[in-house]
Amino acid sequence: MEIKYIERPFEVKAVQENGVFEGFGSIFGNVDLDNDIVAPGAFTESLAQWKASGRLPPILWQHRSGEPIGPYLEMQEQAAGLWVKGQLLVDDVQRAREARALMKAKAVNGLSIGYAVREDSYDRVTGVRTLKKVDLWEVSIVTFPANPSAQISSVKSAIDAIQTVREAEEFLRDAGLSKAQAAAFIGRFKSLSGQRESGDELGDLVASIVKFTEPTTNS
Repeated sequence: MEIKYIERPFEVKAVQENGVFEGFGSIFGNVDLDNDIVAPGAFTESLAQWKASGRLPPILWQHRSGEPIGPYLEMQEQAAGLWVKGQLLVDDVQRAREARALMKAKAVNGLSIGYAVREDSYDRVTGVRTLKKVDLWEVSIVTFPANPSAQISSVKSAIDAIQTVREAEEFLRDAGLSKAQAAAFIGRFKSLSGQRESGDELGDLVASIVKFTEPTTNS
């Protein structure tokens, strides 16, 4: 079963000291970068199944299944989309405390859903696929600044600090890539293993990361 993701910026209206936050994990009627659009009612059956099980999807950090940082307290479809209310476990989980700090500073302001398609339709004229029913697996907090220029400023110091391939992979994972995606990104630089990682090869890798983090613009 293929798991896909839809990311969108969201405004953190309030992140309480106890880690409670809310936002929209998915917006109806919005075409994403993969030309997918979520239809109202797409989450109805999946949410009913979750609630029948006595729990809701977890809050993950950057789609990492090994880094849950709290539970969702409420999820419901509203007119705008999938509204969620979550509780970061700031008293017990270090990553949850870091997430709260980043969200309050608006350095991290994205939610992304992980889902599997159950029912869809495809418009051959527009190339848009409409997701009618999905199985909701998780809703992650991800790095997705609403302001692309701010993204460049916020990541520049982190990129400049990269001194090893391992640090480069960690940066890419913090930027929202899975472990496999980050490994694939730097796969072309595997020859660095066992070599001095401060030369031209590492410089090429860092340059590639800079290009990866640059926003795309439409003229």
